[in-house]
Amino acid sequence: MLYAAPMSFEVRSEGGATRLLGVFPYNTETTLGDGRRERFAAGAFRSRIDAGENIFLLAGHDPEKPLASTEAGSLTLRDGDDALHVEARVSPSTSWARDAIAALADGLKKGLSPGFRVPPGGDVTTRASGGLLRTVTRADLFEVSLVTRPAYDPAQIAARNWRPDEQPPLASCALARWRL
Repeated sequence: MLYAAPMSFEVRSEGGATRLLGVFPYNTETTLGDGRRERFAAGAFRSRIDAGENIFLLAGHDPEKPLASTEAGSLTLRDGDDALHVEARVSPSTSWARDAIAALADGLKKGLSPGFRVPPGGDVTTRASGGLLRTVTRADLFEVSLVTRPAYDPAQIAARNWRPDEQPPLASCALARWRL
């Protein structure tokens, strides 16, 4: 599972639930390190959204701490030409939801980070000034998380572990990460 750059978002309270509005802009480069940069093309997350697949809003990429989901009707995702737009209603009915809402209110959690998998042929790597540029054209979006530091922060770059010459992991490894 890969995680990406921060999204900007807005927080509002509505009828006991907290409403989150987020944006993940497309065609914005992020430096991964070692001369590697990455960007997402417009519509990169469209396939699972258009297919009506269940996608979650999680606390810190933890699948045991769901905050909202498309299947439950509490998460709406729109893959526009400019960005992935996220809207969620988070109920304070669980301890981790209350903790996430409090961390947002206190400014401790400031980012949103998508969890995704790039299918074979879903990216293009080119040599550009200063190194390699990977453009993700298709990515299977599984979740979006509220995080303290998005995964592109240099301290967390190891979580990406992307090398342009590596073979994609076996499907069994990817499935094991999702604990199906």
